[in-house]
Amino acid sequence: MEKRTVLIKNANIVNEGRVFSGDILIENEFIVEVADSISAKSANVNVFDAEGKYILPGVIDDQVHFREPGLTHKATIETESRAAIAGGITSFIEMPNTNPQTTTVEELNKKFETASKTSHANYSFMFGGTNDNLDEILKVNSNEVAGLKLFLGSSTGNMLVDDPQVLEKIFSSTDMVISVHCEDEATIRKNLQEHIDTYGEDIPIKYHPIIRSEEACYLSSSTAIQLAKKTGARLHVFHLSTGKETNLFTNKIPLKDKKITAEVCIHHLWFTDKDYDEKGTYIKWNPAVKTERDREQLWKALLDDRIDVIATDHAPHTIEEKQNVYTKAPSGGPLVQHALPAMLEMYHKDKISLPKIVEKMCHNPAILFQVEKRGYIKEGYFADLVMVDLNNPWTVKKDNVLYKCGWSPFEGTTFKSRITHTFVNGTLVYKNFKFYDIKAGKRLTFNR
Repeated sequence: MEKRTVLIKNANIVNEGRVFSGDILIENEFIVEVADSISAKSANVNVFDAEGKYILPGVIDDQVHFREPGLTHKATIETESRAAIAGGITSFIEMPNTNPQTTTVEELNKKFETASKTSHANYSFMFGGTNDNLDEILKVNSNEVAGLKLFLGSSTGNMLVDDPQVLEKIFSSTDMVISVHCEDEATIRKNLQEHIDTYGEDIPIKYHPIIRSEEACYLSSSTAIQLAKKTGARLHVFHLSTGKETNLFTNKIPLKDKKITAEVCIHHLWFTDKDYDEKGTYIKWNPAVKTERDREQLWKALLDDRIDVIATDHAPHTIEEKQNVYTKAPSGGPLVQHALPAMLEMYHKDKISLPKIVEKMCHNPAILFQVEKRGYIKEGYFADLVMVDLNNPWTVKKDNVLYKCGWSPFEGTTFKSRITHTFVNGTLVYKNFKFYDIKAGKRLTFNR
């Protein structure tokens, strides 16, 4: 096979805590040199002049719901991975609450087969735990999947793990990273019933964070952490939404040595309960978007390293589904196309530095899940790269939303930064709202 060589010149490279001017040489799928200045050694080199734009490692999103199989009227691996690369996300880890659920090795392998044919980005999957599939969990080769996902609060489908004995057995039996959705189901059911008694099915959306309350989140996450400490399990708590929960985590040790880690999602860093009046059920997520104070405390914990990862929890539903009354409107929203532009907006507002964005969205997911040769701009690593123009404003509109569901909670928002180029495994797959008809995504591998 003929060697494919790409040279990116005059870039502002954001990697490992610094921003520096330099060039990147790619051969086939890999970065082979990063230096101040690299000369093209032959006429066959494809040279890109970055013209001072910023180059970031491709984002690794550790939590997405791409709805395939069984819910493909909302999304597919093909449609959402395409939207992801337009948003600078070059690798994703997809969740098990599809239909059928990814709770058997057979269903897991079917997903890998689908992704191998249709995914634009690099991919892996979480295996789902239930009250009665411990035997299947024990069959999973931990080197072949990203980790184990447990819903400790209600989810799409019947995946709630609410038997304490089963939970302890799972925590004691696996060496996989256990990622958890933490909301206490009994608390939520009680709160919901009280609001149904008052309002019927059409509960005003502003009560969503009261129903799915701080108490429900804290009770569940603190219990999961206690169990992890008792069993020695490796625990990752998904989508923190309250300030109170941030105090359960430490920044006293390096991420690679942490046994208990945390994630925050874009929507909990961007929206607050004041946005329900305008956005309604379009910002209905589980766990709920909460108060301004919660948002500020999440930001504080993110920046002081108690929170390790920024993700999307991309979870599309159709507009028709979202327009239902409160009790029928599903929770979740699409985010992969707009997550990195949203974080770059926060850079412009002096909330976070570029190296910190890269740490939380690229480096740390790679460390946490032990992803092999991704998440950094380093010699010997896969060339998953994102070129960003920090001063090229664009507005999110219906006609440039790429999700299959056709809407975004960011519609009407103007972002100052745009993703201009995305490389997946050394191949240019996206440039300025144009896709190349190449599916360059590969299955993620792990250093375990």
